[in-house]
Amino acid sequence: MTYTVGYIVGSLSQKSINRTLALALSRLAPPELRLTEIPIDKLPLYSHDHDPNYPAVAQEFKDAIKASDALLFVTPEYNRSIPGALKNAIDWATRPYGANVLAGKPAAIIGASPGPISTAVAQQHLKTILSFTNTPVMGQPEAYIQFTKGLIDDNGDIQAPSTTEFLTGYLRAFTAHIRRHHHDLPDL
Repeated sequence: MTYTVGYIVGSLSQKSINRTLALALSRLAPPELRLTEIPIDKLPLYSHDHDPNYPAVAQEFKDAIKASDALLFVTPEYNRSIPGALKNAIDWATRPYGANVLAGKPAAIIGASPGPISTAVAQQHLKTILSFTNTPVMGQPEAYIQFTKGLIDDNGDIQAPSTTEFLTGYLRAFTAHIRRHHHDLPDL
């Protein structure tokens, strides 16, 4: 079976190292996974004032999540947490009340940063948020990629064999996680 995995890049920058990491993951994905980006850059700031007349861009975002069998969050770390744009996207995905499209959706988290602890703190915050949204997140392996110059080229080709091996194993584990948790749930 082939699973559609919607990936959400937490950075709005088109030159984001996390976007580069997402490209590399798309190229490494096993045949069972088809990765497609779900963009968040056009979402306005969430306010419950929008709930009665939900914006089309937000509905398209939610529809893309609904059409995905699983989600992959590829996020940087901003000030020891997730970027505001990513939190905003999660708020749109779970609103209005009772229309949470993240509930029951198998997910995984990965991130890249130049620093030695990479995105460890941001990922922990994101796991807490996704736990509240009832999103089953893969616990192991954790993936904190220290993004060094030349690690991944502009085409998404990984230059370090050890990184290729690690990310291939990560994607295999994610595939198994999706198989365990993929099922149709009613909207909550």
